[in-house]
Amino acid sequence: MNRFEQLKNLVMSLEGDFAKFYEKENAAAGTRVRKGMQDLKNLAQEIRVEVQDKKNNEEQ
Repeated sequence: MNRFEQLKNLVMSLEGDFAKFYEKENAAAGTRVRKGMQDLKNLAQEIRVEVQDKKNNEEQ
């Protein structure tokens, strides 16, 4: 469940920057959002691989 907590924390940490970018049109916040989304993508990929490996190992 630790990975799920990491995922939730990352998404929640971006909330303020999303608001600043979309509501106040703050360009620097947009940069932070893009970086955060890239981190989210990478974390999601790591979790995907981890789940697939665990699934494959249980089938053997």
